[in-house]
Amino acid sequence: MGVQKKTRKFAQVKRIIGQRDARLKKNQDKGETEAKKKAKGNELVREIPQVSSSLFFQYNTALRPPYSILIDTNFLSHTVRNKLELLPSMMDCLYASCRPMITSCVMAELEKLGTKYRIALRIARDERWERLACDHKGVYADDCIVDRVQKSKIYIVATNDRDLKRRIRKIPGVPIMSVARGKYVIERLPDAPEK
Repeated sequence: MGVQKKTRKFAQVKRIIGQRDARLKKNQDKGETEAKKKAKGNELVREIPQVSSSLFFQYNTALRPPYSILIDTNFLSHTVRNKLELLPSMMDCLYASCRPMITSCVMAELEKLGTKYRIALRIARDERWERLACDHKGVYADDCIVDRVQKSKIYIVATNDRDLKRRIRKIPGVPIMSVARGKYVIERLPDAPEK
């Protein structure tokens, strides 16, 4: 009979429990807290937001001439780029009298943008437009406009900003005006003339 060869066993180490093992006390506590969070997330929310009384389904009955139009920074810069006059172009789009309104947040945003937007700032400072004072902290114009529109649905929002348009489309009964193909276009206004 031959002698049996003895082979060495490599990497044979004592087994250690891993840091993420479920048997450790700290990991058991984490699992319990996560289970509680999931249970809270599954609870039904019994609160329904109040719908404006001026809405008839998606049709906003509070909108009638003279239209109040909230103007965004982006809309002003596109107006300058396309060499459009603000008030006559709005009246051509809506076939009605309009009241352009500029919030103090939009003015602050235009002032921050510097010399590149000085023509848009000069248009915004015109005395013919109505100025709305903001009572909140910060000067982020998009949040300001969305807040105003949610509180009272009497405005048409004039913007070319994609993110702001997406946020406003979630609010029922608020039309959006934007600059496209060298003129102003309106969406979601039921009485708007088709062109």
